[in-house]
Amino acid sequence: MSSQKPFFSMAAALVAALTLPTAPAQAAEGKFPEKPIRLIIGSAPGSGPDIISRTLADRLYETWKQRVVVDARPGAAGAISAELALASAPDGYTWMMLTSQLFVASQVLADIKFDLQRDFQSLALIGTTPFVLLVNNQLPAKSLKELIELARKQPGKLRYGSAGTGASEHLSGVLLNHLTGTNMLHVPYKGVPQSIADTLANEVQATYAVLPAALPHITGGRLRALGVTTAKRAALIPDVPAIGEVVPGYAMNAWYSLVVQTKTPAAVMNVVSTEVTKVVREPALMDKFRSMGIDVMAGDRAGLDAWRKEELKRINELVRISGARETR
Repeated sequence: MSSQKPFFSMAAALVAALTLPTAPAQAAEGKFPEKPIRLIIGSAPGSGPDIISRTLADRLYETWKQRVVVDARPGAAGAISAELALASAPDGYTWMMLTSQLFVASQVLADIKFDLQRDFQSLALIGTTPFVLLVNNQLPAKSLKELIELARKQPGKLRYGSAGTGASEHLSGVLLNHLTGTNMLHVPYKGVPQSIADTLANEVQATYAVLPAALPHITGGRLRALGVTTAKRAALIPDVPAIGEVVPGYAMNAWYSLVVQTKTPAAVMNVVSTEVTKVVREPALMDKFRSMGIDVMAGDRAGLDAWRKEELKRINELVRISGARETR
């Protein structure tokens, strides 16, 4: 779902900057960035957001000759990363990766101290990917149907891990329990890599992980993939069914985007949005992302605004029917 509106051109950004202070004007003239940029992610090193952020950072360095430094701050389903981003100077040199995980958490957790819609402006929508339901190879269930049957026979005994309470992976499990009448217990971690590690060790029997993080464990035979959370199967693992094929009405997806705090000058946001969407659309980078299981969208500021609006409606409905929202 990429935007159909034209991207802001550098010339348009220059015109907009004529009435702004010196820093935005310099950005519009192509002098941005003049120092390294900090990209805060709310996930652990080795997670999907980390992999994607570092890939994008390497490509932007080729253009800007300034580093985009990925700062992983896992915890509280990404809420810590948002608080840090809001505490930084609104000069365009601190970005945050807004993912479905934090988006869901902001609608589930009771003690969120920020408003994603009010406090963060859109830069670019990178793409989407499925979560994959992974299980330990020792688990006797060889299919999603067998997992559901096993969970019904052993209520409360099977455990699944996630990136934290309120995260998308958590809601993925809550939704499966809700639609199948099962009671698999949730075990929250500070990040997906820890959840995967404990699934490998059979401390938990299952976990949900984005495809970029799950793929090495699937292809290496270390974990068994029982389903993807998107409505359709993933091209990289076509033999793994969509959970919705077995559980009607089930659908969840992960997505990746870049935002900055609202007070950032518009001219700076336009320059960043233009360059990020430009490089993400390059065939070489698109191929690299697709090899990770990312469905590239390359949406500009308007495209991400529209996406966030629609996702807010969808997630609120999922949270409502699942009963996952904490009392506020």
